Amino acid sequence: MKIKILTLFPEMFAPLEQSIIGRARKNGLIEIEYLNIRDFTTDKHKRVDDYPFGGGAGMVMQAQPVVDCIRAAMQDFPAKKIHMSPRGKPFTQAEAQRLSKEENLIILCSHYEGVDQRALDMCIDEEISMGDYVLTGGELPAMCLVDSISRLVPGVLGSSESFVDESFSDPNLLEYPQYTRPAEFEGIKVPDVLLSGHAANIAKWRREQALLVTRQRRPDLIKDEK
Repeated sequence: MKIKILTLFPEMFAPLEQSIIGRARKNGLIEIEYLNIRDFTTDKHKRVDDYPFGGGAGMVMQAQPVVDCIRAAMQDFPAKKIHMSPRGKPFTQAEAQRLSKEENLIILCSHYEGVDQRALDMCIDEEISMGDYVLTGGELPAMCLVDSISRLVPGVLGSSESFVDESFSDPNLLEYPQYTRPAEFEGIKVPDVLLSGHAANIAKWRREQALLVTRQRRPDLIKDEK
């Protein structure tokens, strides 16, 4: 998978050089390229924003630098073009699975009060939101998006089983509690069933615990769950 990220702040993406995603990049499983939108403005002062027509607080990113940046990214690079926006459709694990099957992605990170709508209408395929809240820019949501979809690319995780039983792998359940050595820590023991070696009983316990955790924390997910 190859991803091009369009941003005013490429330096913010240092975390994607680390850990599992960093290793995947070194191994050639994921390619990430950054394009600085400011490099594409025709303004001699490198300005990329202006006041909104109709009045209102804040500034709006101009269409010209955004469109020219996207067009440059698209050269010999057929890709789905995504804008990170709080007004986009909510991002879910199912969306992560869908996007992880794309060969190429272009991700636009906007700032200020957003982007001139003409640029979005001309160039963007879909808008995605990371939640019902507003951040200062699209960089952090873009990092979340890249991390979430990259780990689903074959070979990125050590085992494909790593994401089979985690939260939202079943769209209606959160993940069950996990334990590791030692079997007792400060007087608290690991549930006996996990030490039993009985696969069916362990699977039953994990299902029950997943239901319990989900009912406690996200009852909206299992309103139809029996």
